[in-house]
Amino acid sequence: MKEKERMKETLEILKFDRDGLIPAIVQDHASGEVLMMAYMNREAVAKSLETGFTHFFSRSRQQMWMKGESSGHVQAIKEILYDCDADCLLVRADQRVAACHTGHRSCFYRAIGEEGERGETVFDSDRVYGGQAQREILDRLFGVIAERKRSPREDSYTSRLLEGGKGAVGEKVLEEAGELVKALREGPERVVHEAADLIYHAWVLLAMADVTPRQVRDELARRFGKSGLEEKAERK
Repeated sequence: MKEKERMKETLEILKFDRDGLIPAIVQDHASGEVLMMAYMNREAVAKSLETGFTHFFSRSRQQMWMKGESSGHVQAIKEILYDCDADCLLVRADQRVAACHTGHRSCFYRAIGEEGERGETVFDSDRVYGGQAQREILDRLFGVIAERKRSPREDSYTSRLLEGGKGAVGEKVLEEAGELVKALREGPERVVHEAADLIYHAWVLLAMADVTPRQVRDELARRFGKSGLEEKAERK
């Protein structure tokens, strides 16, 4: 009971940003080497404290994840500290194999003004992750769009598109859908190009509606295995 109370008190002390996130720096407990930086939300902090292994919140996938859930390269937490402003965490942990998805032990393996990379890779990232970055590209794309919504940039097409409002974005989605249909007469290469355009603009529309790709995936999962006729009948 006391442990739960302490956890609750800790979460009340921490200052999460307007998106409900707090940066967390992960350091090797034994050597002091800085391994990585990621973000946690309240749930990820609580889960990390509860399990003893690091959990983070993915801004691109808009969901919590555990370090090492795909690779097995988990981080066993030794202690978590917070800074004087209580708006940044320092996690000291025992890192299994490596922290970086590129195969390096630390994500910080390059220096400004220095050519090449420092240190050798300690595992084969292609074998471990098997093209994970490509599979997650739609989530990463949505992460960029969400960031442009939060912090518009003058040189960003996405920012200008979002500034046009839901009506303008909706018209653009309809336009791109029409272009995809036309591309059917022009061959596979054109279809790929137009499909990419449509998906990008559809993702902008999701951001405008405060909907995440995860919610869409959950809905598709709910429908999976049902016939189209059955699913439509349920809607009625």
